[in-house]
Amino acid sequence: MTEKQTVSALITGGQVNAGPPLGPALGPFGLNVMAVVNEINKKTEDYNGMRVPVKIIVDTDVKSFEIEVGLPTSSALIVKESGVEKGSGTSGTDYVGNLSMEQIVKIAKSKIEQSYGKDIRSVSREVIGSCVSMGIKVEDLPPKDIFKLMDEGKWSDLFTNE
Repeated sequence: MTEKQTVSALITGGQVNAGPPLGPALGPFGLNVMAVVNEINKKTEDYNGMRVPVKIIVDTDVKSFEIEVGLPTSSALIVKESGVEKGSGTSGTDYVGNLSMEQIVKIAKSKIEQSYGKDIRSVSREVIGSCVSMGIKVEDLPPKDIFKLMDEGKWSDLFTNE
């Protein structure tokens, strides 16, 4: 039976190189590190510039590997969707971007498999919670105000699980 070991890392999509953290972590396995790096960059090119979790599953007997790519963090998806470089340093007073509720639902649908939320509505609330701490408005309103509007039934048509 072959032994498999896993190396997990949080990388920048499409921009991995053979240096730390991957190079030193993979070196002891005797793998061609550049082959691993090239495969990761190919699989994460859609997430270029975003922080993405990856797992490299190494078969130590035959020196082969598999790459599993996770989803970027909610904050990385929010940054990409809103077009800002980063969140606000002083959330609650300074806002650096704005998202529509449709964009929130789009992010929520991509994150639902990783979330503890049971439906699109609850995962959307999680994404809006990230907007609170990042200084991103939703529908041109502070995100905390959005929760009340959601509770009143606004945007209910967007929260159907498809």
